[in-house]
Amino acid sequence: MQDFPHHYEIRADGGADGPVNVSGKGLETLSTTSPPEFGGPEGYWSPETMLVASVANCFILTFRAIALASRFEWTSMDCSVDGVLDRVERKISFTKYRLKATLYLPSGSDEAKARKLLDKVSANCLIINSLNGIEQLDATVVIAD
Repeated sequence: MQDFPHHYEIRADGGADGPVNVSGKGLETLSTTSPPEFGGPEGYWSPETMLVASVANCFILTFRAIALASRFEWTSMDCSVDGVLDRVERKISFTKYRLKATLYLPSGSDEAKARKLLDKVSANCLIINSLNGIEQLDATVVIAD
């Protein structure tokens, strides 16, 4: 890992209407718009969907790092997030992130250790730690036969 601080430089460009293109060095360009909830068209990523996707992505990547450091074997994880955008005191913001994670383990795995590692993720996920909304986790552990 590189020393801190890290810098992530992203560029966005767009006109009076149509998609906004988001790009970064060495990355595929994403075409984004306002989400349908704000009158945008279907079928595009929006800042809102990218933020919520970042929570799910960071949850899995953080678990990966914790499991590796703990020498804990796992097969895969599914993570879905329901990000709740609401108006609070005249400000619109994300107020809650409901995470539903299913962790798949090989046969003979220690479920108690898996749950202990899952509990560490929220405290260590830099995206969750950077947001103001309340995080709620519903975790399921599935051990293969």
